[in-house]
Amino acid sequence: MNTSVLIDVINQYGYLGIAFLIAIENIFPPIPSEVILAFTGFITLSSKLSVWGSILAATIGAIIGAAVLYAVGRFLSVGRLQKILSGRWGKILRLKPADIEKAAAFFNRHGGAAVFFGRFVPVIRSLISIPAGMTGYPFGRFIVFSTAGTLIWNTVLIFVGRLSGQAWPHIVALIETYGKVALIVLLIIMLVCFLVWRRKKNTKS
Repeated sequence: MNTSVLIDVINQYGYLGIAFLIAIENIFPPIPSEVILAFTGFITLSSKLSVWGSILAATIGAIIGAAVLYAVGRFLSVGRLQKILSGRWGKILRLKPADIEKAAAFFNRHGGAAVFFGRFVPVIRSLISIPAGMTGYPFGRFIVFSTAGTLIWNTVLIFVGRLSGQAWPHIVALIETYGKVALIVLLIIMLVCFLVWRRKKNTKS
């Protein structure tokens, strides 16, 4: 989606536009929330939109988007994955249905931290909702942690956009750079953890 389209939607529909764009951003990660939120903060300087009203609208939109992806995860379910892994795909990926049960148990123990901190990392902040749904992580807790993380993210970005004024696009560029670095670091950590886990599993067997 073109940046100018995002700006037009916010200009024309106000809080409703903000909520809609953020909901879509949560479902389709390539749409940058940094741009939406920073511009929202900037436009509060010259429009009837208030900072706190914008934060509320953005948070509502984010939770709607997160709930949709959680529902997608519930549709996939651990049971469906286990059926898939009990066949050809399990052999190809070298995974067993029991591995999915262990992953689900791990997420249920540490899922709150994953959901909360995942809200600060591009792409991950959207996709983290799917494993939460798949593993049956309690929806109430999921919403609480999602709201907390999202509220912080939205508040920071909107205030950054407001304080930056006309320079908001430059600040967004810096934030996007940070986001890419954070994503790369997180992926490396996940890969290392997976390799360590596989090694321990092979050693035991």
